[in-house]
Amino acid sequence: MWEKFLSIWRIKELRNSLLFLMAMITVFRVAAHITVPGIDPTGLATFLDSNQFLGLLNVFSGGTLESFSLVAIGVAPYITASITFQLLGMIFPQVEEMQKEATGREKINRWTRYATAPLALVQGYGLITIIQQQGGHLSTGFDLGGFSLLAALLSMMAGTMFLMWLGELISEKGVGNGISVIILAGIISGLPTVVQQIIATYTSAELFNVIMYVALTLVTVVAVVVINEGQRNVPVQYARGIRGGTSQKVQSHLPLRVNMGGMIPIIFAISIIVFPPLLAQFFADARSEIVQKAANWVIVIFADNLFYGVVFFLLVFSFTFFYAAIIFRPDQVAENLQKQGGFIPGVRPGEQTQSYLEWLRNRILLGGALFLSIIAVLPLFVQAATGSPNLAVGGASILIVVAVLIDMVKQIEAQVAMRNYEI
Repeated sequence: MWEKFLSIWRIKELRNSLLFLMAMITVFRVAAHITVPGIDPTGLATFLDSNQFLGLLNVFSGGTLESFSLVAIGVAPYITASITFQLLGMIFPQVEEMQKEATGREKINRWTRYATAPLALVQGYGLITIIQQQGGHLSTGFDLGGFSLLAALLSMMAGTMFLMWLGELISEKGVGNGISVIILAGIISGLPTVVQQIIATYTSAELFNVIMYVALTLVTVVAVVVINEGQRNVPVQYARGIRGGTSQKVQSHLPLRVNMGGMIPIIFAISIIVFPPLLAQFFADARSEIVQKAANWVIVIFADNLFYGVVFFLLVFSFTFFYAAIIFRPDQVAENLQKQGGFIPGVRPGEQTQSYLEWLRNRILLGGALFLSIIAVLPLFVQAATGSPNLAVGGASILIVVAVLIDMVKQIEAQVAMRNYEI
């Protein structure tokens, strides 16, 4: 293992890329401790623990929401903009054609950056509004208006654009996806705090809970690795001319991943599930008694962990299939195979290949959807079983960490192999 590290370190370009990566992560963590002007984040961490949506948003922002720093909303607006343009490809054929071309993808990436700025302003305003209305004793630290509110929103928008820029710089170095690396850095930076909280609140009566927590964490890591790397290789044959009176066939395969969507279905689900209580907050003090009661009912029912968990589970399960239908189109795959002279053994090209791939995709996705859904609601079950908010296995966090680390290792190994091949 140490020999691999040394071989990586000996390659000058790769060594500089890793040093640059560490420097950018350091810059990100420094920015994460610069508080937005006019904000007093005292007690904010406690409030985030009691709010499911803001707690998950804190994960995606890299833990920067706890201190309400300049990068408090993280890269969430950029992710939202990226998903939006992916969905537009299903609606508008022109956008779909652009996604297939290099110049078109560059233009879509530019549009995504432009859309990130207004989304950051809207999300920043919504975030401040939610904390002011729900935070109770925190409202004094978030009593913003006029110029102070404008300064806070512009600071948060600038922080998001800064993180987006850092992420693109990291991606250019070829040692991982920059946006994912930033999220990973935030999650790992919160690990010492979690360990400290567990040690501070530890008693001999909680020994069993701590052992179960460690065991469940290990099992979750192993499950995430297995599911994230799991795939079904569909055999494909290509005809390559005739030699010696017999046709030559080239064997290949079409990989179908168990977890096609990664974290995207969970992001979709949390975006939907937060909308009803968020909208209800604006009508909680309505003049109409009926509207006020309806708004309060929505707020109360979504605050119930059981209802929240069931709805969240169903949404993640549904969006897993929905997003897979976006990124894997059996009709296009079948058409491309037919054009390239490829076929699946035992399956006729054309419509039969399309039907077979649809059936196979849905069958594989069933396991992936169940896995993602369980991962999404895992913290709720662990908290209910242990009765301790500190002993909560963040399945979504583990999924991000494992997926990003695996991707980084693969990219680094590819660069090492490429340079060894050149030598």
